[in-house]
Amino acid sequence: MPRRIDTYLADLLPEDKFAFYEVVRDFSDQEIAPNLLRWEREHQLVPDDAIARMADLGLFGLPIEERYGGQGGDQLDLVLMGLALAYHSQSVAITPGAALSLGAKPLQLCGTEAQKKAHLPDLAHGKRMFVFGLSEPGRGSDAANPQVTARRSGSGWVIQGEKCWSTNAHWASHVVVHALTNPAAPNGKRSTCFIVPMDARGVHYQEMAGKKVWEQSSTGSITFDNVEVPGDAVLGEVDQGFKVMVTTLNGGRLFIASLALGSLAFALDKTRTYAEERIQFDEQPIGRFQRVQDVILDMDIALERNLTWLLHLCRRYDEGQVSREQCAKVKVDSSRVASDLVALAMEVCGGVACLDEFGLIRHHNDLFVTRVGEGSNFALKDLIVRPLRQR
Repeated sequence: MPRRIDTYLADLLPEDKFAFYEVVRDFSDQEIAPNLLRWEREHQLVPDDAIARMADLGLFGLPIEERYGGQGGDQLDLVLMGLALAYHSQSVAITPGAALSLGAKPLQLCGTEAQKKAHLPDLAHGKRMFVFGLSEPGRGSDAANPQVTARRSGSGWVIQGEKCWSTNAHWASHVVVHALTNPAAPNGKRSTCFIVPMDARGVHYQEMAGKKVWEQSSTGSITFDNVEVPGDAVLGEVDQGFKVMVTTLNGGRLFIASLALGSLAFALDKTRTYAEERIQFDEQPIGRFQRVQDVILDMDIALERNLTWLLHLCRRYDEGQVSREQCAKVKVDSSRVASDLVALAMEVCGGVACLDEFGLIRHHNDLFVTRVGEGSNFALKDLIVRPLRQR
């Protein structure tokens, strides 16, 4: 059965953008889907050869400028990649997705020319990855006040502390560390971002064990034991790390919304197919029941609505006209509605929905990450409501 989402994308996109989506979609169908169940059952991370094939396809250089070896694309390309890959696996989609929206993006937005020349060409070709060091064991939503510290030492800095929930840590060559540098300064002007090599003395990485979501994605804990970095390791300006973080997360939230909608698109197709194939009661398909139809229809309406909304915001993002609140809204709503509807879809399908080979349980579990990733929905609602409280 053709993907229902393709019907909407064909109407919403220019021909060249839809053609790009089709290339990634076909790659996902041919290279990812046939291997996914084996990777899951063998508890593998995304294999290196699959990452290499995505790099060959140019996915790690999508929004990076051509002069740095990238494809010269935009946020819309990144989101289309997310939709195409997340249809089968959010774990696979977030691998190039986080490498770009959280790894390369702060460098693109805030890096010096020397930093861009030193790193972007290898990042664009998938030879290296940057990981975004933001979350900490004692800091989640209060990301503006990191517990990781950086103190001046001569012309450089010494970094101390721990980051966790760092996506792609297993493959990372460098980590962008958000650290406290001026605790006496006003909120939002007390931290700095640093580019730190993962092989620097005092940097230690460990894959976080026991994770039951995004199981093929690397999620690492990274500790910094008096790690010395030079002055030119600063990304952006000193004491302006919060600005780097906030600017980066806007695009990241649009990408997270694409993962949620990719999962919803899969669940819609799986459920509507099953509802016509599952024969019960007088030898008729369960798709004839109104309550089953309601779930399928609600999924279809949500997919079309949020997809239209998301693509509009991508264009606004590329024009530099999108607000933090807008990116947060589409992320919150897409993750919430997809989570709720996929749970109902599993009820429609019954016990078979719990089996890994059926696919719905994977998306049900992974959708939890879209509710807490790039800012938890609860915390983001506090941001979203602020304009509504202005007098």
